[in-house]
Amino acid sequence: MAGVIQGQAIQLDLIHRFANGAVERDGHLRWDVRMLWTEICRGLKILAERYPQVESIGIDTWGVDYALLDSEGDLLADQVSHRDSRTESIADQVHAVVGFDELYRLNGLQFLPFTTLYQLAVEQRGPQWDRVARVVLLPDLFAYWLTGQLRTERTNASTTGLVDVTTGTWSSALMLRLGLSPDLFPALESPGESRGAVQSGICGELGLSDTTVVTTVGSHDTASAVAAVPATSPEFAYISSGTWSLVGLELDAPVVTRLAQEANFTNEAGVDGSTRFLRNVGGLWLLQECLRSWEEQGMRLDLAALLAEAAALSVDVPPIDVDDPGFIAPGDMPDRIATAVAAKGDPAPSSPAQFVRCIIESLALAYDRTIAQASDLAGHHVEQVHIVGGGSQNSLLCQRTADLSGHAVLAGPVEATAQGNVMVQAQALGLIGAGLEERRAAIARLPLHRYDPRDHAD
Repeated sequence: MAGVIQGQAIQLDLIHRFANGAVERDGHLRWDVRMLWTEICRGLKILAERYPQVESIGIDTWGVDYALLDSEGDLLADQVSHRDSRTESIADQVHAVVGFDELYRLNGLQFLPFTTLYQLAVEQRGPQWDRVARVVLLPDLFAYWLTGQLRTERTNASTTGLVDVTTGTWSSALMLRLGLSPDLFPALESPGESRGAVQSGICGELGLSDTTVVTTVGSHDTASAVAAVPATSPEFAYISSGTWSLVGLELDAPVVTRLAQEANFTNEAGVDGSTRFLRNVGGLWLLQECLRSWEEQGMRLDLAALLAEAAALSVDVPPIDVDDPGFIAPGDMPDRIATAVAAKGDPAPSSPAQFVRCIIESLALAYDRTIAQASDLAGHHVEQVHIVGGGSQNSLLCQRTADLSGHAVLAGPVEATAQGNVMVQAQALGLIGAGLEERRAAIARLPLHRYDPRDHAD
């Protein structure tokens, strides 16, 4: 995406989009990191052709996953995806060293079996661990290849489980207890800092100006998305709705109480030193996998028509637990959903529209429940719910969230992550006003859609 400054607003221009999915290699689901790098460079070259005066590049990806580098700074292997099953049995071994109660007090993170520290526990038992010199989160890997500078961005670092939730710094003591050398992890850097100039050789290859820099942004995509929530008051909840749903509140400080732990809420770092108090909730991955399964069966379904048909259903469709770990891996999602529904003694969905309504209803129920829990745990009043990301385009999901939560839902921006990313770059370069309020005021000028709770809501 290109972020083009227009006064105090930023216009996004899609430059290059490419598919990214984990691939099966050596019995594991892996990210094709070299392919991603090739496509990033292709996109930057197109960018430089269209906008010769590129000033800054900001990089964000999903959280948790990383790359392993050897002592020469070379990639050891394509990284295993967090959706791989390799961490299923490792948590008990980690918790035998540091119990989960203590872990929560230290890092403030909800239990997710694929959190970086559990993945690294598997790596430590693997054949290449003695060759590992650096553990680099994915956006920082690409920034390293662009600039030659190794750092770790704070918001993404907070998803690893190795950052002290109170101080916001690497927890060397925790690392050592887990058998991890602190030297493996590059120094932390905050959004808005300059990572460095793009290396001259790369500038020449891609056609970039030799003054182009990489600016550190909220490199965890949710951090950038939350930075772009167009809230006009602090009394809001957000849902960053995409493959996963990140549902929660923006707070000044973490909440690491026993009740928060039992409710499996997480405290991740946000842009501007905020805390993202949230839960990872199942997301539109469920719908994406259903569509993929139906396509493999030869069914060509139009999503818009399918959502309209699902909205028009007059029969109740039993919900599922969208947080069931059985839904994490790729596979036959309709079959897994049908099995989960039948296991409760309810009639399983029998048509694509019923499966879609089941997914949407289940997500909206989970959103409502999670927002209510977050509000109670943090003592934070919620007036409005902001849905950003791809899910903001799903009118059925937005309306059912409003109906069930009893809160007005403001949907948009769709490209919230990109908006938050480029806003931080623009502020770092002094191209627009600094500060959270200025950023949100600029984004609030974008078109948004409001969904009010309906009188006949359940």
